[in-house]
Amino acid sequence: MKKTYTLDSIPGIPRGYGGMRPMTMDAAAISGGNAFLVSELEKLDPTLLEPLSSSTYARDIPIESGGGWVETTSVMNVDYAVSGGQADAVGGVQNNVRLIQANLGKDLFKVFPYEVGLKIKFVDMERGKVTGRSLEQIYDDGIRLDWDKYMDINTYKGQAAYGTYGLLNLSEVTAGSVAQNAAGTSTLWKNKTPDEILNDVNQGITAAWTASQYDQAAVANHILIDPANYAYIASTKVSGQADKTILSFLLDNNMAKEKGSDLFIGDCRWCLGAGAGGTNRMVIYVNTKRFIKAPVPVSLSRVMTQPNVSTASYDSLYVGNVGEIQVRYTQPIRYADGI
Repeated sequence: MKKTYTLDSIPGIPRGYGGMRPMTMDAAAISGGNAFLVSELEKLDPTLLEPLSSSTYARDIPIESGGGWVETTSVMNVDYAVSGGQADAVGGVQNNVRLIQANLGKDLFKVFPYEVGLKIKFVDMERGKVTGRSLEQIYDDGIRLDWDKYMDINTYKGQAAYGTYGLLNLSEVTAGSVAQNAAGTSTLWKNKTPDEILNDVNQGITAAWTASQYDQAAVANHILIDPANYAYIASTKVSGQADKTILSFLLDNNMAKEKGSDLFIGDCRWCLGAGAGGTNRMVIYVNTKRFIKAPVPVSLSRVMTQPNVSTASYDSLYVGNVGEIQVRYTQPIRYADGI
């Protein structure tokens, strides 16, 4: 059992004729120096327990690095039209030759600098040599964790303060509620049969494909749902006599697979409460660079470190340049709420 010592209340002991000032080694002084009291009968685990965390942006969107310190990224698009329409194409029975027309446009996407500083006191750095634990490495790990959290928010929700959106809240994407169960009492997956859940998935895939003019490349290959529903379909069998889970059943029988697309269904905590009225949202989309990507013109880098005599420290600067996600086509994306 780990022993606990409270030293703050121990009075100092005067020594000498005149008496010395009472001195204590309290807990605050010890922890401030990155040292900890260890009992003679205590085995100290050298592993540093970091906060429990997760980030999934790299799984759910292609990352495109490079470009430098730009302020925006852009995408060119084109619409085609033919004079006279597509049905009037018989050259032998008319006098006019149809003409092709092209309407070019450009979409702009914002880019924001990411900056965070690191300051290490010289004395603390020297103390780290004694304790064998690098304060610099601890701070570096914390900054990289913050970067991953920033990228997660930028990918799924966007930066609301700067007018950008993420994968789960795009205003241009069609959103709707999934159908109720056969009894007409609930839209929740936990209250539906496996066939009804499969129908929700296929309805979303088909609706997105239809809006994309049945382009084969626009058949969905990626679906995100909240962790609770993912755990339910991953652990619940199709029936009492079957060995297959609902998740396996969905992956084997969905519309996308019939069209040659390898469908992925994954859990995403950002889907929790993302739907209308705070309901859980399912997002269906194509996870390829042609349709969606996250520009990172400058990846996270430690760009400078210099001594600061006025604060007796070494100061470092970490920077990056991160763009809002590029949703190049909104038609192949669908939001299904209420699962």
